[in-house]
Amino acid sequence: MSKENLSKLLVQLKKNNFEVFLASDLRSAKEIFEKEILDKLELSTVSYADSITMKSTGVLDLLRAKTDIDFVDTFDPENSWREQINQRKKALTVDLFLTGTNAITEAGQLVNLDMIGNRISALSFGPRYVVLFIGKNKLVADLNEAFKRIKTISAPLNAKRHPDLKLPCQITGTCHDCMNPQRICNSWSIIEKSYPRHRIKIILIDEEVGY
Repeated sequence: MSKENLSKLLVQLKKNNFEVFLASDLRSAKEIFEKEILDKLELSTVSYADSITMKSTGVLDLLRAKTDIDFVDTFDPENSWREQINQRKKALTVDLFLTGTNAITEAGQLVNLDMIGNRISALSFGPRYVVLFIGKNKLVADLNEAFKRIKTISAPLNAKRHPDLKLPCQITGTCHDCMNPQRICNSWSIIEKSYPRHRIKIILIDEEVGY
């Protein structure tokens, strides 16, 4: 994605009522999050959904160090699967929720595909604010290209991070619309606009990062 395309996307996202920031790299994304978002919000609880891009910025360590904020950890390895699910339900009620997106269109639409739906649920309703960290490699022309990107890039690569699931896309690198009960592709979400205005905040990163 060129800087011109990034600038056009930023304008379109603002028209769609998202609050948008442009970061030159991951370090800049973390600084923007801390100074332009975190320091300006009154928060008592925060949580997150899985995102390689978001984790790569280091913002989770920043939040864990905040003694005045209750950090709801949805992926604590010490917790059982049922305990993790309960934490993810609790995360839908926090003041601030962090994650990424699978694809973003030139029209400023956020497109995601989930296994259990905790991420797309939080995008639509629940947390007071949501912050998305999005690398420039996530930009696609339209919804059809977004679906294609997710089925051939995002989903297979994410599946490979969980070898215990034993899914066909882990081998072939593309979706088979399988019937495996452990498939990670179950619920779609398309967010066209932020409601209320600026509830969803987006940090666009001028680097290729994440899936």
